[in-house]
Amino acid sequence: MSYPTRAAASGYVSPRFAGVKTAFEENFTKRDELGGACCVYLNGEQVVDLWGGVRDPATDAPWEEDTMALVFSLTKGMSALTLALAHSRGWLDYEARVAEYWPEFAQNGKEVITVRHLLAHQAGLHAIHQKIDHEIIADPDRLATILARETPAWPSGTRNAYHFLSLGFYEGELLRRIDPAHRTLGKFFQDEIATPLDLDFYIGLPDVIPNERLAPLTQAGLIKSIFGYPFPMIRALMNPWSDAFRACIVNPGAGVVMDKDRIYARDLEVPSGGGVGTARAIAKAYGVFATGGSELGLQPETLAALTAPAVPPSRGFFDEVLRDDAQYALGFMKPFADFSFGHADAFGAPGAGGSLGYADPSIGLGYGYVTNRIGPGVEPDPRDVALREAISAALA
Repeated sequence: MSYPTRAAASGYVSPRFAGVKTAFEENFTKRDELGGACCVYLNGEQVVDLWGGVRDPATDAPWEEDTMALVFSLTKGMSALTLALAHSRGWLDYEARVAEYWPEFAQNGKEVITVRHLLAHQAGLHAIHQKIDHEIIADPDRLATILARETPAWPSGTRNAYHFLSLGFYEGELLRRIDPAHRTLGKFFQDEIATPLDLDFYIGLPDVIPNERLAPLTQAGLIKSIFGYPFPMIRALMNPWSDAFRACIVNPGAGVVMDKDRIYARDLEVPSGGGVGTARAIAKAYGVFATGGSELGLQPETLAALTAPAVPPSRGFFDEVLRDDAQYALGFMKPFADFSFGHADAFGAPGAGGSLGYADPSIGLGYGYVTNRIGPGVEPDPRDVALREAISAALA
């Protein structure tokens, strides 16, 4: 199915970054973009803020300056920012055992799991075995009881396995335990990051946000969606007993963040895959962290931990869910050969379908890209790659 396109970009770019506007507009004419936005902060200054295309193909409504979209796993990076603030405030030690903060967690072999291993997808808790649904997710106490009873698939720190949605639920309960006010992760994010920085980003979209501000997602198509993944992952996703199937397809599955009447679920916190926001918000948040985070009270030792290289599990970086190598640290993805972004000290998170946000502290850069056209597969999206290549050319 073809949709109307608007290749002309709205917004602003500084003269040095004019090539980014060209790449953004070419996404519509050459790379099948529908609607989207891109923003870049450099050393605290907004140097790129672009949006364009179609917000809703059903009505041909345009993408506006304040249009927001669901960004799936890009949310992991925004959630990890909350734990970084907790670390800076002395509430959290990345090397401590999770059970030190959450005693009920120490069941069924989880007593030795460290915060670092959990946040690096090395805890073996990528699948949740007791059924959870919208109602349970909305009740943090019930969800925490279920999570505490889980049994890890293997000893902590031995293997990588992408904790597709489960990671955020564990992070949320951990943050509730260490925050003196016992706030949920989404509430903490709003109070301590989004509000101080004036960000249009939500981990738990409020009911008051009108549908007209949201961009419904459009799929790439069945064939593209299937064959955009590496064959080993396709095979694993088709096997109901595989780690990939249990982590990605079921319980609760990515569809829990959608709503047939309101586009996206409201007042539901899914910290690993339910974030909704603008590219501007993502870039500004990462831009603050890339320049030291003084506005939020980020401590130098926390930033040093975030910029450090990923520590591999004992069996290497091969991911048992993605069926390929991947590198994670402290809730973020780190750059590696098959998914390179920024410099070696960068940290961020991509989202299924093409979105990406990251901080590059070596040059003080924060980047955000969001789209409503879900690209296929798990490889870097050509639209995002074109934008980042244009940014690199401008910086060079």
